[in-house]
Formats: sequence, C-alpha cells, structure tokens
Amino acid sequence: MSESVHKQDKEVAPINWSVTAVLGLTFIAAITIVPWYGIVHGYNAWSWLFFGIFLVLNGIGIGSGYHRLWSHRSYEAHPALKWFLAVVGGMSLQNSIIVWSARHRIHHRDVDDNDKDPYSIGRGFWFAHIGWMLKDYPSGEIDLSVVPDLQKDPVAAWQHRWYWSLVWVTNLGVPLLLGWLTGDMLGMFLLAGVARLVLNHHVTFFINSLAHMWGRQPYTDENSARDQHFLALITYGEGYHNYHHMFQSDYRCGIRWWHLDINKWFISTCALLGLVKNRKRAPMFKVLRARINMDFKRARQKLEASSLGGRWRDLLEAEYAQFAETVREWQQLQMERVQQGRQMLADRIGAETASLTARYRELERSLQLQHKRLALLTAQVM
Repeated sequence: MSESVHKQDKEVAPINWSVTAVLGLTFIAAITIVPWYGIVHGYNAWSWLFFGIFLVLNGIGIGSGYHRLWSHRSYEAHPALKWFLAVVGGMSLQNSIIVWSARHRIHHRDVDDNDKDPYSIGRGFWFAHIGWMLKDYPSGEIDLSVVPDLQKDPVAAWQHRWYWSLVWVTNLGVPLLLGWLTGDMLGMFLLAGVARLVLNHHVTFFINSLAHMWGRQPYTDENSARDQHFLALITYGEGYHNYHHMFQSDYRCGIRWWHLDINKWFISTCALLGLVKNRKRAPMFKVLRARINMDFKRARQKLEASSLGGRWRDLLEAEYAQFAETVREWQQLQMERVQQGRQMLADRIGAETASLTARYRELERSLQLQHKRLALLTAQVM
C-alpha cells in the first residue's frame, strides 16, 4: 500500500452531522417504514404515479440540468427550461447547482487523484459512493473559483440563494399537498417523498462509485471511468461514463441511436420544441480515433501475451502506420479549414465548405473500415 493511500485511510475529518442525518434517516425510513406502511395499509395508484413521475424528473434535473447544462455547458437552454431543471434538480436534495457543479468540475479536472478528486474511486467504493459526504474531507471543500460563470447565471444564483426553501417545498410541501388531494397524505409522503428521494440519491451515487469500477473502457484507460449498459438504464444515460470522461462537453453520453440515454433524448426533444440550441457533439473522427487508439493498445497487449510470431506484429504495425497517416491527414485538413475560413471570399465559402465536408467524411469512413479490420485481426490473435 502506498504512503498516500495509507495516509488517506487514516485521515481524520470531522463528521458532517447534517448530511449524515439526512442520508441516514431517509435511508432507514425507506427500508423500514415505507415497506411496513405498504404491507399494512397499501399505497394507492396516485402515490405510485407521482413516485414514478418525481423519480424521472429528479433524474432529468440532475442529468440534463446540473450535469450536462450547468457543469459542462454542453448546450444552451431557454430560460423556461432552466427554471424547470433548477426546480426538479433541487428537489433531488443533492445541493445547489453551483456547489454540485463546482465539485463535479474538480472531479473531471483531478479524476482519480485521491488528494483532490472529491469522490475518488481510488479511496474505495464506500468513499466514492457516499463516504465522501459524511465527513468534511479537504478534497470535498467547495472551490467556487471553478464556477464563475454559474455565479453570474441568474437561475443558478437564485436556486443557490433559495436552495433550502426549495428543498422543503418540493420534498415536504408538494407530496403532502398531493396526498391531501388524493386521500392519503402519509402514503404519498412516504412513497413519492422519502422512497423516491433515497432511490434517486443512490442511483446518482452509483455514477461516482460503480461507474468507475464496473464496465468497459472503449475510449480511454487513462482514468477509471467505464461504460456500462445496465448503469446507463438506471441512471438515465449517465452510465456511459468512459465516453463522458473522454468527451465531457458532448451533450450525449450514449452516442449510438440505441444507447439508453434518456437525458440525450430529453435534450433532443427540447431542441425540437425550440427550448434548446447549440448542442455540442464530439467530432466523429475524434471518437473513432480514441476507439482505435484503444484497439491498438489492447491488440499489442494480446500479442505480447501470445506466442504468435513477427508476422502478426508486422500486420498490426502496418495498420497502425495507416492509422497515423489518416490522423495526420485529418490534422492537415483542420489547418486548411482554419486558413480558408480566414482567407476565402464570401461567394466561395459554400463550395469550399462542401469540399472540406466530403474530405472529412472520407477520412471518417477510412477509420471505420480500419476499426473493423483491427477487430478481425485481434480476434484471430485470441
């Protein structure tokens, strides 16, 4: 065990009693009182309906709002949408937009650094999942210098100022009012209030813990983040975490049409309604380049572990040389585009842009074909 890890294992930090009380008491209630009430009295259909609605809205508020809109600025939202996301995100009781985003930006900047990452998986599952919140560790200190843009955002600033009022209204007032209207105040509070809150908490916390332990690393192994379809299903798309850490400004986490990314679909639907604009996407060439880089890395590792001779190594290196040449052409094309953008006359821009686009698509197809060839080559090595 390294000296750094040994020091962290024995790190003494004061208990954050308010957070510990909220997380502890709601969890205990969710696993005792909630099922007891269901067995003895039962929950009506209205309670189940609002349990489901609030659960999904909280997931969207955190994923589409706190995470992709405010933390990463991956798209621009209409003020009406921002207010909506601020309210349903605040209802999830995960701190204000400003505080949540500050810690998340530091997590991306210092991922896996046990001294700086607020919820580094290097300190174990428990710490990354919930332990980092139960004590006031130095790594969890709030650094507002990384969110100056959010402090100037009127919606984020309003929510930060009135955060606790918002929490009480949405988590206590709204469930009790709905319960009064539907004839079961306690049942509505327990199911749509307490159970929904605890489930939403731990689903979100899984991204800090399981999504850094369980799954594939198709884009990079330079950090612990992983892609996992099941986690993506229960976290509204956030489980495609390896991609997200590689291309964090992309509004999508699941980039394939069939990827289970509810937040991507929500943002795209809002774009159709005119509530979202300027969605950011990672260039497909960069995505393919990252995947093929990992393909080559793993193919070399398999060759080193096998007894196959130099012929396979020669084939692999020939593929890599072609890959490097394709990347070089793409970089040259990028330079040409910048230069032409500065030099071209207005009446030439359309034709030149079409030509550049065609050349980009040709290079993307070249990488896609190479990805398939490399997969076949690697399969033969197995």
